[in-house]
Amino acid sequence: MHAPGIGPVTYQTLLQHYGHPERLFDKSGSAAAAFLPKPALEYLRNPDWSAVERDLFWQEQPGNYILTFHDAAYPPLLREIPDPPPVLFARGNVQLLSSLQLAIVGSRNPSPVGQETAYEFAKSLSGHGLTITSGLAMGIDAAGHRGALDNKGFTLAVMGCGLDQVYPARHQQLAQQVAEHGVLISEFAPGIPPLAENFPRRNRIISGLSAGTLVVEAALRSGSLITARLALEQGREVFAVPGSIHNPLARGCHQLIRQGAKLVENTQDILEELGPLAEAAFTQQQASPATGPGTTHLDQTHSRVLDKLGFDPTSIDTLVERTGLTAEALSSILLVLELHDKIMSVPGGFYIRLGERN
Repeated sequence: MHAPGIGPVTYQTLLQHYGHPERLFDKSGSAAAAFLPKPALEYLRNPDWSAVERDLFWQEQPGNYILTFHDAAYPPLLREIPDPPPVLFARGNVQLLSSLQLAIVGSRNPSPVGQETAYEFAKSLSGHGLTITSGLAMGIDAAGHRGALDNKGFTLAVMGCGLDQVYPARHQQLAQQVAEHGVLISEFAPGIPPLAENFPRRNRIISGLSAGTLVVEAALRSGSLITARLALEQGREVFAVPGSIHNPLARGCHQLIRQGAKLVENTQDILEELGPLAEAAFTQQQASPATGPGTTHLDQTHSRVLDKLGFDPTSIDTLVERTGLTAEALSSILLVLELHDKIMSVPGGFYIRLGERN
């Protein structure tokens, strides 16, 4: 995070090699030289502990959290992407990080119809138990957040700067509402400004947290298409709203549809594609509408799969034999269980059951 030359990919390489980040401080000599550039090695020999202390002081403020990759509250879907953030800073309801999320992204300068479309999709989908995730930008992002908030649903904003500031500045009030009724997160420490290079990195988190990404109005060259591409690379669903052939902001969506994104005309198109995941989110919302994803309510099939899963790594093939379910059906059920923090995926395509929290 503070060490120069150690990004998410390098961190994962080091983690696989050393097992725990603490061991880096003992291995910052010749052993780590194969993985790290010289500035990183020098930093590990003499870390900036004052920066760490500033982060810890920020965490002491009410509603602020710092989650490491090893934290139980770290979002399970985000763990699965190739370059997950080693650390997440959060403000608000961190339980939402493990809820079923749908990203809504699009133009910063949408048409009135596009803005209304994003707002209505967010409002409707949040009513079905989905957390609406976006980047707090102008236009479609803001409409998505407001649609969820106005329906008393949940929303999550991924920031391209430290959480001690808001970008764009005019979204101060919106950011406060998201923090109060949802959660703000960032991989950037407090004090990091909204630099241009931060936003492509932010986009991979938006898609990585979400089961699917909905694009509403996007130019052919835009950050929204980058988010959609990242979602595809991460194995997530991509949805696109079609528009007029005369609207240049519809061209990005039309390109996505030609490339295989699901054309959506209403929220049911998305809910049908998400299938059991959406059903579980709606059931959970009905069971605890005021608190969101706190207590998990599993149906009989999900409970049966959980019972067949031990605390040792277990493959899907083994679960097929134990349960009699198809691999396709198990994949959906396992994702629901992982979203509810009942299980965890581990390298090699295996799953382990997590102990109950007190």
